[in-house]
Amino acid sequence: MTTFRMPADAAEARAIQDTLRARVVLDEPGPPPGAGRVTGVDVAYDDERDVVVAAAVVLDAATLDVIAEATAIGRVTFPYIPGLLAFREIPTVLDALEALPVDPGLVVCDGYGRAHPRRFGLASHLGVLTGLPVFGVAKNPFTFTYEQPGPRRGDSSPLLDGDEEVGRALRTQDGTKPVYVSVGHRTGLDNACAHTLRLARDFRQPETTRRADALCRRALREATA
Repeated sequence: MTTFRMPADAAEARAIQDTLRARVVLDEPGPPPGAGRVTGVDVAYDDERDVVVAAAVVLDAATLDVIAEATAIGRVTFPYIPGLLAFREIPTVLDALEALPVDPGLVVCDGYGRAHPRRFGLASHLGVLTGLPVFGVAKNPFTFTYEQPGPRRGDSSPLLDGDEEVGRALRTQDGTKPVYVSVGHRTGLDNACAHTLRLARDFRQPETTRRADALCRRALREATA
């Protein structure tokens, strides 16, 4: 694992992203869908108290049953700046992952990987620091453009920055809004989309995100009660 370094300001944060981006691995497909373990990570904030809680929930990739879960509580030590959100979240996410009693396997973030202005969103940053295969599934397309995918589950269209495909708009349920999949580290886009569809068995969001979101919100309520 590479040590996380907290930047002093936004300029240093962008420099760190530019340096670490060179270490992103994009030529590995990642583990096959339905095999091994898959872990969702998410965070919840109490901005008034500068508290952030992270959750990591490990699922059996075949059954989507919960194998293990962990939470961690931290302080918000970096300001809200679009494109630099990873620096607010990653220290506590790393603590939650380290608290797991099992290897997390593939990690799914509620956020972006390559679909980022510097091609180094949370999923890429987390992947480089941990060495794990990671991709991101976001609820909105950030600043990028796409054509609406077809209306059926599994329909997709490229998420574009100019002519460059930085991710994919993916319909996970018939007639619902798409989610936005982008690779982070050590996984390919086709595989990330296949994992997302398998994880989004019953809902728009993948089960990894739903479980981690519920756990971190519950842990935040308990921590700030």
